[in-house]
Amino acid sequence: MYKDLISYLKSYKKSTIKLGELENLVSGDITYNEFAKSIKRLVNENILIQKNPNNNNGKEISLPYKFGINRYELRKEHVNKIQKYELKISKEIDLQEYFNLNENMWNKDLPYIEKINDYINKKGFPRNYTTAQERSFNIVGDEKWIDEKGGRKILERIKIWEKLNIVNNSDPLMLAINPKKLKTSSKQLLKITYYHLIVENKATFLELLDVLKDTKFTSLIWGSGWKIVANITMLEKQLGVQGEHKIYYFGDLDNEGISIWNSLNEKVNAFLAVEFYRKLINKNYSLGKETQIEDYNALKNFFEFFSDKENEKIKNILNKGGYLPQEALNKNELRDIWRNTNWI
Repeated sequence: MYKDLISYLKSYKKSTIKLGELENLVSGDITYNEFAKSIKRLVNENILIQKNPNNNNGKEISLPYKFGINRYELRKEHVNKIQKYELKISKEIDLQEYFNLNENMWNKDLPYIEKINDYINKKGFPRNYTTAQERSFNIVGDEKWIDEKGGRKILERIKIWEKLNIVNNSDPLMLAINPKKLKTSSKQLLKITYYHLIVENKATFLELLDVLKDTKFTSLIWGSGWKIVANITMLEKQLGVQGEHKIYYFGDLDNEGISIWNSLNEKVNAFLAVEFYRKLINKNYSLGKETQIEDYNALKNFFEFFSDKENEKIKNILNKGGYLPQEALNKNELRDIWRNTNWI
C-alpha cells in the first residue's frame, strides 16, 4: 500500500490532497488499519503534512480529511539517486534538468545516458562532422535514434548536442559556379570532367571568387571546416550535371586541416591542391596548435603528395606545434597559383 501511495503522490499535480482521494486507492484486500498505517508512515516521513488534524475521521487510527504534499521529501530519494550517478559519469554530461523532471523520464533516459557515457569515455567528442544517422549508430547502435526516437532531446537535455558535430546531410554546399564550364552539349555530357576547388576558410573563398571565371574550374566551394565532409554529397545534386568530378582541396596546414582533407578524401577521393601548400610551407609559421591531435594515417596520406624535402618542412612545423593558415597567402599569391597551375 505504501508504494502505491508514493507512486500516486509523485504523479499528483496539486499541492494538497483529500483523504477521500487517497482512500480511493485502497483495493478490496487492504484493511483500513493497513491503509492508515501507511498514511501515518508518510506523515512521519514528512511527505504528507496533516492539515487541521483535529478535524479527522474519528477512527481508532484517526486521519485528517486533508493533507499537504511535501514535494522535496517525495523526490529526495530520486534526487539522491541522480546525485550519486553524477559522480560516476563523465563531467561533460549535465544532469541538472533531471532534478526537475519526473522519475519516469529519468528511468526512460538512463539506458541511453549510460551508452552516451560509454561513448564519451572510449572515444571522447568527435572532431569530424557527420550525419545524425552515423553518429546515432556510433553511440547507441541505432541509426534512427537521434532523428526519429527522441535521441536529440536527450542529447540537448544533457548539454552535449553541440559537441557531437552533427550536420544535416542535406545541407547545401556553399559554392560559386563558373557558368562557362557548365555549357556543354548533351552528347558530350557524360564525357566531361568537372573540376572543383574546396577551400577550408571563408576568407580564402572570397579572395579567389573573382578569378573563378579565369580558371578551368567548374566551382569554388567554401568547405567551412569539417562540414564539408558531410555536405559534399550535395555537389552533383546542386550542379545538376552528370560526368566525372575531380575535386581539389586546400586547407590550413595543421593537424586538423590535414584530418579534414583525409576524411573528405576517404569519402569522395579528393586531391590536394598541392601548389597552394608548396607556397604556404615557405611562409613563417605561427605557434599555438600544440593541443591538436595528430592523425597518423591522415599525415601518411598527406605526405604522399610531396617530396621528402617538403615533408621534412611540414613535419618540422607540426612537431613544434606550429601551423600555417590559408590566409598566410595573400590575395595575389592565391589568384596567381589558381590561374597559372596546370591542374589537368
